[in-house]
Amino acid sequence: MTAAVVTGAGRALPATYAQDTVWQGFFAQHYAGVRAAERIFKATGVRTRHAVANPVDEDLSGWGTAARMERYLTEALPLGKQAVAGALDAAGLAPGEVGLFAVATCTGYATPGLDIRLASDLGMSLGVQRLLVGHMGCYAALPGLGAVTDFVTARSRPAVLLCLELTSLHVQPAQADLEQVVAHALFSDAAAAVVVEPGAGRGRRMAGLVARTDPSTADHMTWDVTDLGFRMGLSPRVPDVLARHVGGVVTELLAGAGLRIEDVAGWAVHPGGPRILDVVRDELGLSERQMAPSRAVLAEHGNCSSATVLLVLEELADVDGPVVAMAFGPGLTLYAVLLLPA
Repeated sequence: MTAAVVTGAGRALPATYAQDTVWQGFFAQHYAGVRAAERIFKATGVRTRHAVANPVDEDLSGWGTAARMERYLTEALPLGKQAVAGALDAAGLAPGEVGLFAVATCTGYATPGLDIRLASDLGMSLGVQRLLVGHMGCYAALPGLGAVTDFVTARSRPAVLLCLELTSLHVQPAQADLEQVVAHALFSDAAAAVVVEPGAGRGRRMAGLVARTDPSTADHMTWDVTDLGFRMGLSPRVPDVLARHVGGVVTELLAGAGLRIEDVAGWAVHPGGPRILDVVRDELGLSERQMAPSRAVLAEHGNCSSATVLLVLEELADVDGPVVAMAFGPGLTLYAVLLLPA
């Protein structure tokens, strides 16, 4: 079978702000009655984040969902175009050569969507196939990567995956709800894209994918559409669920390639929060050095939902050897992929 190889990556980030600044300038007043709020903001491991709508400058918490979706499209188009163009340039590929263009997002919707609009703006073929991976949450990059990989393998044509999330458009009205405090302390905006090509002699080839969903814990992580944007539910029990499953998922993934945990040269773990990274480290017996790329992305960018694991993979661009990428989200769902040198 033709190998599907990741040959290029690109990103686009909106304006950066400091975690301390957004706390002092907005959320300290927003959560004035919540005693634990400041402690939660300081304990996230986040130093800076990115936002198309910085709450210090504009408060969207009273906006209706329709207005937020209009804003999403306005902000998303230039970011998506920059990320995809960067990935194509890195791969040395022209837009017209793309056979499938997949877009993953859980933070905004419009029809015609980003896939149609960006394909046109970038100069992709009128016959390009398109796929929207919607509302899967933080782990969407990995099933998205699986889908484009299957296309590349079956059709022997290149594909592009774009993950674009604008969580800042979903700031919620003030409530004494610690799950909302955690979400507002962690989440950030970003666009990240990868190019996957058939049989390329450089880059990383997709060598395996494992998924695991625990429907008994479906209420632990939710992303509900409301009249005031999308509202997150985030239980503090999520790390405990991950602890039960992550070892089995990784063992199954590596066994398919005849590898063990100690054979892995790089770990791209979705930094859903510091406790999640701690659980993965402890359950897999990893070192802090191995977790450093994920912690660095959390500190510099926050949790950018589906785009985040692609940002961590960029941190591992110079790593020579097997790489495992993992992401987690509603379901509760775990996805893991194995990437090997081409």
